[in-house]
Amino acid sequence: MRTDSSPGTLPAREHLPAGDAGTPVLDVVIPVYNEEKDLQPCVLRLYEHLKRTFPYAFRITIADNASTDTTPQVAARLEAEIPEVGNFRLEQKGRGRALRAVWSASDSPVLAYMDVDLSTDLNALLPLVAPLISGHSDLAIGSRLARSSRVVRGPKREFISRTYNLILRGSLQARFSDAQCGFKAIRRDVAQVLLPMVEDTGWFFDTELLVIAERAGLRIHEVPVDWVDDPDSTVHIVKTATEDLKGVWRVGKALATGSLPLDRITRPFGDDPRDREIQDVPKGLARQLVGFCVIGGLSTLFYLLLYSGFRTFSGSQVANALALLVSAVANTAANRRLTFGVRGKGGAVRHQAQGLVVFGIGLALTSGSLAALNAATSDPAHSTELAVLIAANLAATVLRFLLFRAWVFSDRREDQPSTVVASHTPTDAVPQYREQFEQPHLPRAHQPQTTQFRAGEVADRRGEDAGMHLQPVRPTDTDPRD
Repeated sequence: MRTDSSPGTLPAREHLPAGDAGTPVLDVVIPVYNEEKDLQPCVLRLYEHLKRTFPYAFRITIADNASTDTTPQVAARLEAEIPEVGNFRLEQKGRGRALRAVWSASDSPVLAYMDVDLSTDLNALLPLVAPLISGHSDLAIGSRLARSSRVVRGPKREFISRTYNLILRGSLQARFSDAQCGFKAIRRDVAQVLLPMVEDTGWFFDTELLVIAERAGLRIHEVPVDWVDDPDSTVHIVKTATEDLKGVWRVGKALATGSLPLDRITRPFGDDPRDREIQDVPKGLARQLVGFCVIGGLSTLFYLLLYSGFRTFSGSQVANALALLVSAVANTAANRRLTFGVRGKGGAVRHQAQGLVVFGIGLALTSGSLAALNAATSDPAHSTELAVLIAANLAATVLRFLLFRAWVFSDRREDQPSTVVASHTPTDAVPQYREQFEQPHLPRAHQPQTTQFRAGEVADRRGEDAGMHLQPVRPTDTDPRD
């Protein structure tokens, strides 16, 4: 069951092909605002490092956030002098706005960004993007809080950073360690789907991006980094922290209400090449079996604890019915979300009602077992009761899975009658869009000879620049570009 009508399942990750295909494999974005002094040394240092160590073609894109000093002139000069450097001018401030605009326009399969001060050691750049190039991960982040990281910064910044990440872990159940390190990368096919879902245009942009990606089950790779604080940083800590807390509240509310269509960005079963060798197994069955067994085991323990508690003040039949009822509601909710991937409030009441029917069948099975035990012996031991109930619950569990899959949550599978993958190329159904490739005002991502692109309005067209063209393919296809 989907929470919206737009299918958006990502294709299986593939290793990027070796060799120079004419398009830079990596596009490193440097957002800047009034950085006339640091911009040129930063770009030259990064360029020399990539030229010396990076084995693929690359591009460095300067994203100017409406600078009022001579930063635009410096960026233009660098673009003219170095073929691998591009210049992207925005008329509005906002790091998130700049990243959205550049990433949406870029044609590179791997997109990254770093702060202009180069606080992060550049030796971590190749380990950052390597998992994305290989197809292992969807996003990668540098972490200053990893055990092997070496960080030089004041106690105030250290306290704020760790407190912020603790807030993310406590409120949004984030499992990544460092949300605000200015050293991140993402695969372009993933960015095309994620960017329209991110609302923030400032410093909370990458945190929101990571939270959504993690909740959708995408793989985030963390790289320990060496980091030296910039003493001349112009970041307003109090203002930034306030905006971040507002963003945490907004994203937490969206996750709690199910308003985010996270099912757009799920990876299909078979993402691992070894999975493609499995024959005659319905799609998703293996994953569902594992998830159901884990939840079933936990539900059984929960049921036994409830039964033991209720048994202290009631008979065996009443205790069994109460324990089974409470555990069945929790089991249905957990399987709905975790095993069968149903999100949002749609159909929740119907699923619980159907789950109660399944509960009734399980109650009849377990109650019948207890009745048979009481008929066999007038005063059975408590351990004997538990043993009989465990056996009865195992049988009920098998029946419950079959009923869940075939009846309660069958609409989840009916929404996916054919394999759908997300195309990495712009849609060919719009000839006007194709004609724009020959226009001189487009960025370097589409026309190498372009010198500048002013795209202040691009950042606000969230869904338009990052839209995806969906193409049905044969089940045997492995590469959506074929």
